[in-house]
Formats: sequence, structure tokens, C-alpha cells
Amino acid sequence: MRILGLDLGSKTLGIAISDSGEKIATMRETFRFQSEDYDAAVDKVLDYIDEYQLKEICLGLPKHMNGDLGVRAEISIEFKRVIEEERPGVNVILIDERLTSLQSEKMMINLGMKRKDRKEKVDSMAAREILQSYLDSKRKNSGK
Repeated sequence: MRILGLDLGSKTLGIAISDSGEKIATMRETFRFQSEDYDAAVDKVLDYIDEYQLKEICLGLPKHMNGDLGVRAEISIEFKRVIEEERPGVNVILIDERLTSLQSEKMMINLGMKRKDRKEKVDSMAAREILQSYLDSKRKNSGK
């Protein structure tokens, strides 16, 4: 079964997906939408759920460095609620995403990517990081 990874911003949705063995996360795309038009982002996720018959999604939860939840985190929590309401049986897991965009940016710099290319890929790379960390912890906890 595949798992979807998401990094939700105010204008972009980074999307990654796992292989069917739930071992490797791969970047898919950065979906762009009008500022704060989360309905468009939800529709995009619903398309992925239907296409891949997904039952599990990892959604980044942007916490402040001290662990507090702010406005962005509340938006992610509401996004989770809407997806689960639209597709009963789909479990959306919130994953602490602190520093994932920064880590992704550094990784792309180390790979020698140009600024323009990094800007276009940072969200899907962050989604990949969120999903891969979840896959790794899931595998570690199951002893596989």
C-alpha cells in the first residue's frame, strides 16, 4: 500500500508518495494554488487518494521551535479534518515538520541545484522528507 506525504503552504502543496512496500518516499510535484485556497489543495489530495486508493497520508505539522502550535499548524489540522471527512477510512497523520524545508534547501544546495530549481522543488522535497521520516520510524517500530 502506498502512503502520501504532504507539505502544506499558503500557496503550495508539496507532494511525495511512497513505493508500494512503504520503504522509499519519492517527490511527485509541487501543486500551486491561489493564496489560502485550501479547497483546491484538498481537491488535489482527493485525486491522489482516489487514483492510488490511499488509506494513509502524512501531513506536515508546522510547529514553532518551542513546540507551540501557531496559525499554520491550525490550518494543517483543519486540512486533515477536511480530508478525513471527505474520504472516511483515510487516516491523516500529522508529522512534526520543523526544519524540513531548511534541510531540503541545504540538500539541494549541496547537490549544486540553481536557486530557481530549488525554489520550485523545495516543497515536494520537504514532503519527501516528512514522508521518509515517517516510513523510517514506522519500519523501526515494527522491527522490519
